[in-house]
Amino acid sequence: MNKTTRARLLATAAASLTAVLALSACGGSSQASGNSASASSASVCPNGEIKFGVEPYEAPDKLLPAYQVLADALSKKLNCPVKVQVVDDYAAEVLAMKNGKLDLGEFGPLGFVFASQQAGAEPIASFATADKKLSSYKAGLWVPKDSAITSINDLKGKSIALGSNGSTSGDALPRFALKQAGIAESDVKLDYAGGHPEALLALKNGKVDVAEINTQTLATATSEGTFKASDFRQIWASDPIPNDPITIRKDADPALKKAVTDALLQLDAADVAKVGSFLDVTPPGPMIAVTKDDYKPLFDLAAALNLTEKNL
Repeated sequence: MNKTTRARLLATAAASLTAVLALSACGGSSQASGNSASASSASVCPNGEIKFGVEPYEAPDKLLPAYQVLADALSKKLNCPVKVQVVDDYAAEVLAMKNGKLDLGEFGPLGFVFASQQAGAEPIASFATADKKLSSYKAGLWVPKDSAITSINDLKGKSIALGSNGSTSGDALPRFALKQAGIAESDVKLDYAGGHPEALLALKNGKVDVAEINTQTLATATSEGTFKASDFRQIWASDPIPNDPITIRKDADPALKKAVTDALLQLDAADVAKVGSFLDVTPPGPMIAVTKDDYKPLFDLAAALNLTEKNL
């Protein structure tokens, strides 16, 4: 074999090796890219779905259709199914997040205090008004219009329907108001009706002297024609309460936290309007970012009443 032929063979072999290496590199790059995309997808869609819990502040058959609209919009933005469930009670939702059974949870403001303390729930977004400010609602105590009760100071010896254990407006705030008025809980008859609508119904049916009716329940019942406010009187109202935060579990993948937060903040007002109608957000706006600091008054309230998760 002459030198020229040998040189050609070596050149051909080198070219072939270079081509093989190039193809291997391309294949490796494609595979790595695919694995990266798969990992990214898995982190934003853990176990193929995102589990979203909602506290039972209204009847589940009313809440589910409203939250499904929000969940469907969120699913499209995340390219991951969002499964909504209305939990049995406030304590069950805290426990579900603590045990990793929920990825997201909407808690009542006081429920969030315990979710934060017990499950490390992190607030990421809440419901805003049309001018993009955090929305709020109020607790209230109502009596029949012809009742002799004119203020909270007249409640000794009276029966009071509250919503349910652990509710901000349907439990803690009315009890705190009694404490501030110097009325011991032993001086009244507290009746937990099982929910906000049930407390309203107890008053409407004459089962109690007084009932807690927050502005959310009032708005819903008035729009449905099941409560005529002019037949009753409000004798006490709380300061504004910041609306429910949507939270994420503390150990969620950072990619999931960012993706969900971004998606919630990018939802159209129409996507949250049905939920907003139950939360007394009129007119509704987009969702806005919130932090634990937005709910500091509720942490202070829990401390003032010596509340723990056992009170849920």
